[in-house]
Amino acid sequence: MRQLFFIRHGETDNNKAGIIQGRSIDASINEMGKRQAEAIKNALRPYEIHRVVASGLRRTHETVEPIASERGLVVEKYSELDEINFGILEGQSFKQIRGDVFEVHEQWMSGNVTYAPNNGESPKEAFDRANAKVTEVLNSSENENIVFMIHGRLTRILLSEWLGYGLKNMHKIEHQNGAINHLKWIDGSFEAVQLNMTAHLSELA
Repeated sequence: MRQLFFIRHGETDNNKAGIIQGRSIDASINEMGKRQAEAIKNALRPYEIHRVVASGLRRTHETVEPIASERGLVVEKYSELDEINFGILEGQSFKQIRGDVFEVHEQWMSGNVTYAPNNGESPKEAFDRANAKVTEVLNSSENENIVFMIHGRLTRILLSEWLGYGLKNMHKIEHQNGAINHLKWIDGSFEAVQLNMTAHLSELA
């Protein structure tokens, strides 16, 4: 049995402003994001952590670095764990393109999980690439507890499939910057221990 922690990176200025980042915008975390990174590190102190894994984007590297530094671990970086590619929607404000975003979400919630925004990626494509990398990481280690620092939409995509909701119900997976999802991996299957853990962030509001 493995203890796994899938965590959304700390806040960026784009998050704060409601701008879609996706896979192409490689933003750093802001001051709140740095405080969230410290809070995550403190929240995980009771657990033995053997590996720390991040996407290829700097907002995940910066968020997981305090954990890695404290424990003397090297951050493993994989582009396969990047956020979903939102295509032409990236870099735009939710408020300005609310209708376009609504159309994408309607397609996905209706079960059309192979639908992608123009020049973007579908949830099915994002799941396939990220799930393959997570599986590879898990199969390359034995009895190790691992932190995966990833992204909001990707968290929804992965957990919805692993926990049996299905991709069309990924909107039911709650998340926010700095939230921790604690899972167990037993005999090749994922089991939720606690999802969207945010108590460690309560004093940062």
